[in-house]
Order: sequence, then structure tokens, then C-alpha cells
Amino acid sequence: MFEQIDRKKRLLDQKRPLPVHTLRSIREHLIINWTYHSNAIEGNTLTLSETKVALEGITVGGKTIKEHLEAINHKDAILYVEEIVKKQEGLTEWQIKSIHRLILKGIEDEHAGVYRKENVIISGARHIPPDAVQIQSQMEQFANWYELEGQDLHPIERASIIHIDFVGIHPFIDGNGRTARLLLNFELMKNGYPPIVIQKENRSEYYTALDHAHTSKDNTMFVSLVTGTLEQTFDMYLRLV
Repeated sequence: MFEQIDRKKRLLDQKRPLPVHTLRSIREHLIINWTYHSNAIEGNTLTLSETKVALEGITVGGKTIKEHLEAINHKDAILYVEEIVKKQEGLTEWQIKSIHRLILKGIEDEHAGVYRKENVIISGARHIPPDAVQIQSQMEQFANWYELEGQDLHPIERASIIHIDFVGIHPFIDGNGRTARLLLNFELMKNGYPPIVIQKENRSEYYTALDHAHTSKDNTMFVSLVTGTLEQTFDMYLRLV
């Protein structure tokens, strides 16, 4: 499943260093698109162009302060992920909480970076997240898995399972989906792959693959979704360079 992706990765690596202006435009495009689609999946009504304007610090008429903050916060979280990738840091509970803190900053400060103390259900899903009293121990197990067994997996599979398991635990009151997609890309980027953007148009397929993984313990559908999106991303990079 990953052989074709890794072949394209090698092709792209051979072209490094990438042209400065091309790289800059790709990054700007990525930040806006990643922010727009990740927030739109969760119900934010800013359009792509409105997201760009909001990230430039301009207020969009008719949109809530919360929607503006969701865009700004998401960009800040991307920048933080880029920073810890550069430092080649591993995945820890501290980093997960730090990413989540940025996502909810100024929106729900009392819940930002804090594991939930209440039980929740995931709208439209068959999977029921664990009881709130189990969150701390499950997140510790999650971090231990990453450090040990997770390292034996191909990076794409590892990144996919990070997303699956994190959302399955659903450790926060809000912002789990956005945090999960940041963690997925954190792991891809740390291993030399470009980050991917799961588009809002693919929301139904995305949620179905996640719920299937949670209820059947079969990750294949979600890993295939990630792999297909990653291949499209490589194709875009290779066209540009």
C-alpha cells in the first residue's frame, strides 16, 4: 500500500532543496486550506476566501468572533506543530495538550488543554468514547503505544492510527477532530512526508472510515483514505517542482 507513496517521496526528495518561492507559496496555500477544511468539517461557516482574510487579521462581516478565533487559533497550532517537527520531538501528552490549548484559546479557555471530566457521545457515530474517569489512563497508554509498538509501523500507518485512537478516546470536550488532524500531520511531517488536507467534501467518507475503525478494529479503510490523500498531495508537489 505504501510502496507507490514512498517512490514519490524519493522523487520529491531528489528535487530538494525545493525552489524558495515555490515552497513559500505551497506553505501559504497549505495553511489556508488546512485551516479552512479542518474548521469547515467541524461546522465553521467561513468560506475559503473568508478564512484567508481572517488569517490576515481582517474582520469578516456577518461571521462570529468564535469563527474568526477558530481560524486564527488553527494557524497558530500549525505553526506550533511545524516548530516541534523541526526539533524532531516525539509525541507526548504535553504536546497534545499544548496543541489543543491553542485550538480553544479565547474560545473555551477553561477546557483548553484539559482532559474532559464529563462523558460525551460523537454525533452520528456508533462508537461511544470511554468514560471520563478512564481518559488519563487511556491517554497514558496511547503515549506508551506511540513510544513502543507504534514505532514498528510504517509512518503512514502510524500517523493514521494516531488519529484513529486519539479520536476514539475523545479526550477533550471540544476540538478533538482538529487536534487529531494536526497530530496526523505532525507524524507525517516528522517522517519527511508533506501534511495532508482532508477536505470538507470528503467529510462523510472520513467519518465513516473513522467509525468503521472504532467499531470493527479494522483500520484499513481509514489508512486507505490517508494514503490516497497523501498520494494526491505528492502529485501536486511533483507538478510544481
